[in-house]
Amino acid sequence: MRSAMNNILSYEEENILLIQVSGLTHAYDNGTGPIVVLREVSLGIRRGEMVAIMGPSGSGKSTLLSILGLLMSPTAGSYTVLGRDVLKFDRSSQATFRRTYVGFVFQRCNLIDTCSVYENLEFPLIYAGVKRSERPERIQDVLARVNMSHRLHHRANQLSGGEQQRVAIARALVNNPLIVLADEPTGQLDRMHGELVMDHFEQIMSDGDKAVLIVTHDAQVASRCTRVCLIEDGVLKSI
Repeated sequence: MRSAMNNILSYEEENILLIQVSGLTHAYDNGTGPIVVLREVSLGIRRGEMVAIMGPSGSGKSTLLSILGLLMSPTAGSYTVLGRDVLKFDRSSQATFRRTYVGFVFQRCNLIDTCSVYENLEFPLIYAGVKRSERPERIQDVLARVNMSHRLHHRANQLSGGEQQRVAIARALVNNPLIVLADEPTGQLDRMHGELVMDHFEQIMSDGDKAVLIVTHDAQVASRCTRVCLIEDGVLKSI
């Protein structure tokens, strides 16, 4: 599927930032006046980086992640991936970009309760056009990395909260995304499985081609990232 997107993203420029946001602002009107959630956020992320975004609840962390995943549009600012302004893509190209290049890990797992673990991981592969014959190996490989191979044929509603979170992480990674956006990915996990997930995120970055952006309140998770940024009242700064 990525070959069909070569007209959108290019890997030829080695020194270009993978992600570059500039002046990113998001505001909404609650009926009494504008509420500014993000204030002229600027951030550059290179391939091979794992960046933690920390800050109090309501500071704009999840909003920033949603904009980077093209689930929400900013009020102002630019967002480029490998030099291309993805905010200017039409809706079809944005959907293809999300499906092909972005892996999401949400606070809520958003699994389909009545479907098996295998089926939950197969859906993104189907949407990405992966051949049926290639799907089992990819699903089994990513489940092994989050220690969930033994639950392959269990329905999602038969899993504990921590198990559901690990399956959700596997689903985000099954398409081998270029960008992983994770919102409190270890929040429902015990320390051992949280470390396992962080090990896998580090493995993702090891080829130097991808980037991981993690929203977290966990200082231990942040300590394993290459860089930590703090967001307060919608203003982002490095620490």
